[in-house]
Amino acid sequence: MTDATSHPLSGLWASTQISKLYYGPSTVSKHLLDCLPSKSSKAFIITGNSLATKTPLVKQVEELLGAQHAGTFSNIGEHAPVAQLDEATEMVQKDEKIDTVLSIGGGSPIDSAKAISYRVHEKSGKWMFHIAIPTTLSASECTMMAGFTQADGVKTGVRAVELVPNVVLYDASFASHTPERLWLSTGMRALDHAVELLYHPTAPEMPARWTCLQAAASLFEGLKAYKGGSRDEDTLTKLQLAAFASLGFLGTNLKGGLGLSHGLGYALGSPYGIPHGITSCLTLGHVVKLKAAAPEAAEQIARLLPFLGESKSGDDKKDAEKVGQRILDLVQDLGLDSDLRNYKVDKDQIPVITKRATGQEEGGELYGKVQKLVEGLF
Repeated sequence: MTDATSHPLSGLWASTQISKLYYGPSTVSKHLLDCLPSKSSKAFIITGNSLATKTPLVKQVEELLGAQHAGTFSNIGEHAPVAQLDEATEMVQKDEKIDTVLSIGGGSPIDSAKAISYRVHEKSGKWMFHIAIPTTLSASECTMMAGFTQADGVKTGVRAVELVPNVVLYDASFASHTPERLWLSTGMRALDHAVELLYHPTAPEMPARWTCLQAAASLFEGLKAYKGGSRDEDTLTKLQLAAFASLGFLGTNLKGGLGLSHGLGYALGSPYGIPHGITSCLTLGHVVKLKAAAPEAAEQIARLLPFLGESKSGDDKKDAEKVGQRILDLVQDLGLDSDLRNYKVDKDQIPVITKRATGQEEGGELYGKVQKLVEGLF
């Protein structure tokens, strides 16, 4: 497959297997049953405890499915701990009639449903049909990766083209139940996706980089509106679509991980119990400023400035640094964490975090820059 490039413009976008994307009010009640692969399909729900016990959403879906509801596992925790994943997988494998996993929630339930499909395929050779009903802006529904946390607290994962959900249902009435802090922080995670995909060396110009530019603009505008009290269905739906645009067109031929901010997010997240939305708040603005020193990355980042309502100066480094500052300012405006003071991370973990994020030993050029960045979070 051809890598994407900027000079000259050439490349390949290899699409994922998402076959349907429904969005808008009452999407679930209108379309869920029609999305099942057949009238005899049995769907198993994967979700979290809060959604199952503190909202009516899971019960609504169970009632919609009726006889096609095969069971519910509602104990998926943050970062998808492997013990809970093992338990849910065992429940699914007990019933051979189950052909569909239906995830309701944020990244952890969606990733868990993907991982269950991966495990079922390892045993049976068949992939499960996956319908995702996201209630956050983390955009896990867009990727072919499933992350989960090992017993030692370190996050790992599996990857396959077939892990991308087959159907995604964005329903504003479901999103309206999401707590403000979770909604805003996962919105910053979506912005992290958009920016890192924009400067990823193998991201296709069309449609990935084009949609990332619009996604970033919509997230800046929409998150501020939401924080300011605009919680109507239009605002929620616009943010859901921005989250999809941030990652939904990365393509199956993208090589490697998204970027340094994500690498730092994994190094800071599950080992210290920090939600990935918050890790993006901590790292993205600083990483963008660091990336401004690299001409190719700076050129891509600078493209964002007009989408944020500012004119480009013609100096890519300067413009990219301004984008980084705008991101840091947005975190402050949203009232989210900009440092580690609220988390139990000791300074002796700085080399551990730096090594996890960079894959390098102390002494390398990148190691030194990232170490300085991490030090600044304390």
